[in-house]
Amino acid sequence: MNQAKARVLVADDEASIRFVLREALEDVGHEVVDVDSGEAAWSLLPGGGFDIAFLDIRMPEPTGLELLDRLRGMGSETAVVVITAQNTLENAVEAMKRGALDYLVKPFQVAEVLALVEKALRTRALEREVRSLRREVRGRASGAGDRLVGRSSAILEVFKTIGRVAARDVAVLITGESGTGKELVARAIHQASARAAGAFVAVNAAAIPRELLESELFGHEKGAFTGAVESRLGRFREASGGTLFLDEIGDMPIDLQAKLLRVLQSDEVTAVGGKRAEKIDVRIVAATHRDLDQHVRDGRFREDLLYRLRVVPIEIPPLRERPEDIPVLAEHFTARYAEELGTQARLLSESALDQLCSYEWPGNVRELENAIKRALVLASRDVLTPDDFAFLRGAPPPPEEAGASLEELVRSEVESLLRGADPRDLHPRILERTERPLLEAVLAHTGGNQLRAAALLGINRNTLRKKITELGIEMPERP
Repeated sequence: MNQAKARVLVADDEASIRFVLREALEDVGHEVVDVDSGEAAWSLLPGGGFDIAFLDIRMPEPTGLELLDRLRGMGSETAVVVITAQNTLENAVEAMKRGALDYLVKPFQVAEVLALVEKALRTRALEREVRSLRREVRGRASGAGDRLVGRSSAILEVFKTIGRVAARDVAVLITGESGTGKELVARAIHQASARAAGAFVAVNAAAIPRELLESELFGHEKGAFTGAVESRLGRFREASGGTLFLDEIGDMPIDLQAKLLRVLQSDEVTAVGGKRAEKIDVRIVAATHRDLDQHVRDGRFREDLLYRLRVVPIEIPPLRERPEDIPVLAEHFTARYAEELGTQARLLSESALDQLCSYEWPGNVRELENAIKRALVLASRDVLTPDDFAFLRGAPPPPEEAGASLEELVRSEVESLLRGADPRDLHPRILERTERPLLEAVLAHTGGNQLRAAALLGINRNTLRKKITELGIEMPERP
């Protein structure tokens, strides 16, 4: 069967990116035009008959996102893939909400590019639906500490789903183990939606006693029960015009599930002790770590309620299944809590990152966050090492304690750097990490005598002095 061929535009100010994309696409028969600026891209896009355009998010104006807006504004059916160097929730949501087919993160694999072109050709009939996802992002008011962070393909799929569903006023059910960040996903949906200016109200069904949960959700009238000395609105009415987040919905008592279902069906709520139903305008986002399908089979959860809540499902995988997110999260929490806790700025050593990446994290992101906070509070050095995370249950010993050879240690450091967020300048970084302990050990052995140290090292004394200054090595006190 002959494979369909596409007409492709590549717009990026990096010549190497244009070259790689052109070579990969032309090798399989696609027609490619490449330009180095947004202005040049716009001169071709309106009448160029392109099936797909790869647009850099930060090239000379207009940017990729601005070009995307122009294309969608004129009703173009050209599929757009936004090219970005940053794996962030903001970029993913922004691109997907504005109607992008997908987005491509540098550095990328050729297979990803070819798959995206095939996807564009397969989904031309769905372009109208994709374009309808475009909506101006509003209310992105959450702080740097209260946002989703990650670079794995699994979490990027979550980012993209948030972008697709945020503009649609439908119920969302978020599932995942405890500590994976379900409430952060719910808040991201709210903040990227048209309801962002409204309230985000969270209720944990597992944390509130059964006898109080009904009043908490639906409100009550004064005198409705013993202790009801005044009326209460309830969470549904408090969230009117915004989003109600029902956390741990799987732990809600079965009788309350029936009343919740009636509210969702009618968009009306009646307070405990009240006689008049009141209209509400609330978007429902629910979350649970339970297997609700099993709960339905066991008679502990209503099947009709599950259908109402799970219009769009979002599953967050546990941290152990996305280890590439651990360094990004660890560095994020280190920067965030160093400031919040009032400690001096600290860095994570590569061996500490290796230690964190080797741990299973049964408590998921929440456990990692608390581990970073604990280490920051108790650490006495500027750099966090494996010793600062010795409290982690089942954490493997650092390579030094495992009897690894010097070559193995260097290889381990390089591999850890390659897994990090910025795997560049490896040669000077590794040299510095090996030179410093070498010089410090020899200088300590000679009691700070630089002449003897230089002789042992086999280098000139002036070279030694220069390296001591460059590396900021503190000289040991001479006897």
